[in-house]
Amino acid sequence: MTTATSTPGPSPSNDQPKIIVHWLEASRGTRLLFLLEELKLQYEVKAYKRGADKLAPEELKKIHPLGKSPAISISAGNEAKPLVLAESGAVFEYCTKHFGPQLIPQEWTAGKEGVVGGETEEWLRYRYYMHYAEGSLMPYLIVMLVADGIKNAKVPFFIKPITNSISGNIKSSFVSPQLTNNFDFLESQLASSPGGGEYLCGKNVTAADILMSFPVGAAKQASLIPKEKYPKICAYVEKLESLESFKRAQKRINDTEGTFNKTAYV
Repeated sequence: MTTATSTPGPSPSNDQPKIIVHWLEASRGTRLLFLLEELKLQYEVKAYKRGADKLAPEELKKIHPLGKSPAISISAGNEAKPLVLAESGAVFEYCTKHFGPQLIPQEWTAGKEGVVGGETEEWLRYRYYMHYAEGSLMPYLIVMLVADGIKNAKVPFFIKPITNSISGNIKSSFVSPQLTNNFDFLESQLASSPGGGEYLCGKNVTAADILMSFPVGAAKQASLIPKEKYPKICAYVEKLESLESFKRAQKRINDTEGTFNKTAYV
């Protein structure tokens, strides 16, 4: 029985390579659709269902040896074999370089091109958040998910106090303080956005904002970001999710999966 379904989008134009997104249900791969919609690219979604163990199916290993999502294949007309890319940050960097330089802030301050320290604040923030999203913020959300899994595990009633204690200790002594530290940081970063902008890197949305949309959106949906304490982060999430490109990506996922889930962190 197959675990993959394909939903083609509009046919790509003659000068656009064929793009297939290999998307795993309830995954962070949703951001890639958000990016492609923002870039107004045509693409096909090949969706993969998780198994009973909640893991990705073996079929994804036919696309990439690690069997992870998102993965994307790009077929140019003159290439016999499609280019396959994995890892969200790497895919984002490739797509913006070739199809969306407008989502990358200007790198150099005028007159300081090529000089160490001559980069604009917008670009430096962009480079930082392209790595921060997965390297700093997401690991704590994943540990939070694991802790919840321990708490909600089906165990004998006399074991339940132990699993509750383990889960509670992980959250109170490790995860919660780190998330608070990160959310405090993000709130201050939005308050000091270059040019008084509403995005992390300034006045215009960037690929880094789209990459950040999942961890902050998931945290907000999971009630980890109270609006009274973090009004700017909540406003930031709402602004990202009000973009037409986000809504189109959401609809594409709903049409494919039947639900748009931001709390499945994996």
